[in-house]
Amino acid sequence: MVMMLFGLFVFLGIHVVGSLRGLRAKLIAQLGEAAYKGFFSLLAISGLLLTAYGYALWRAAGPAELWTPPVGLRHLTLLLMLLASIALVAAYVPSHIKAWLKHPMLVGVKIWALAHLLANGDVASIVLFGTVLAWAVYDRISVKRRGDPLPVAPDNYAGDALAVGGGLVLYAALAYLFHPYVVGVPVM
Repeated sequence: MVMMLFGLFVFLGIHVVGSLRGLRAKLIAQLGEAAYKGFFSLLAISGLLLTAYGYALWRAAGPAELWTPPVGLRHLTLLLMLLASIALVAAYVPSHIKAWLKHPMLVGVKIWALAHLLANGDVASIVLFGTVLAWAVYDRISVKRRGDPLPVAPDNYAGDALAVGGGLVLYAALAYLFHPYVVGVPVM
C-alpha cells in the first residue's frame, strides 16, 4: 500500500509541478530545459513503476473488496477503454477528434480511470483509479485556467482515421498483451 501511494505521490506530484507554470519556468531556468525534461521523465517513470508494483503487491496481499461490480459494468468498461484508447492516440495526431476533445490525453486518462473504477471494487483499485481520476480533473481545470492554445481541426480526415486505427491497435495491445501478461488479469 505504501509503495503504491508513494509512487502516486511522485508520479502525480511531478505532473502537478509541471502544471504550475511559474514553478516550472523557474526550474527550467535553473536546470536548463534538457535537464528539467530528463529529471521530469525520470521521476514520472519511477513514480509509475512504483505505483504499478505497489498496486500489484497490495492486491496480492488480498484485495479488500468493498463491492462486487455487476457483469454489465465490466462490459461497459470494455467499450470505455476503446474510447480511451482512441483519445490517447488522438493526443498525438492532428485531427478533428483532437480538436473536439481539446485535451484528448486528459480525456483518455479520465475515461481509463472511470472505466477501471466501474470494473473493480477493491480498495487498492478505488484508491489508484480514484486518485488518478481526481488528478486528471484537476489538470483539466488547470489547463483551462492557463488558457493553453487549443488544437485546430485539419482540412482532411486522415488524422481521424489514424487516431481511430491507432486507438484500435492500442486497445488490442492493452487487452490481449498488456493486461493478461503484465497485469495478470485477462480482459476477455
